[in-house]
Amino acid sequence: MRKIILSIVFIFIIKGHSVAQGLPVYDNTNFISFAKSLIESAKQTSELLKTVEFLKEQKERVEKVNDVIKQLKAVQEIARNNERLFNIVRRDLRDILNSPHIQPDEVERVSNSFNAIIENALDDFDFISEILLNNHLKMTDGERAKVLKEREQKSKEMVVEIERKTQRYRDIIAFREMQYRINNRETNY
Repeated sequence: MRKIILSIVFIFIIKGHSVAQGLPVYDNTNFISFAKSLIESAKQTSELLKTVEFLKEQKERVEKVNDVIKQLKAVQEIARNNERLFNIVRRDLRDILNSPHIQPDEVERVSNSFNAIIENALDDFDFISEILLNNHLKMTDGERAKVLKEREQKSKEMVVEIERKTQRYRDIIAFREMQYRINNRETNY
């Protein structure tokens, strides 16, 4: 019996301690420092958002400058290609037309083929000037750079075409010269 009573008292004592947890204690200084750190975090976040916006603006400016540089490089390359075209025509066309192996009826065809390429180059140059000076069709810098790149590629193709034609006429002249030498050689029999 004693054991049973002791056991019951012991159970009530253990249960009493486990139920009475107590009230939570709040430390006001920790709460205040937590609130201050939240406010500081909000300030930093707003500063970060301003920095992100600033970086976006700078990225757009860099892209605009990059497009302008692309335009300048494309115009520079087109000018270089046109200069090569004019030099080839000025130097090589004179040699081709002054050759005794070019027939009189061919002179006009040769001149017309070279003139067509030069006129095309001049038309392209006028179009480029219009695009750059008049803000043609309210184009953005990127669109303008794309058009200029296409014109640059076209000018490279014109240079290749005029070089090919020049070489073809030189080959014709060389063949006719060889043919003339063979037909007019002296025989020593």
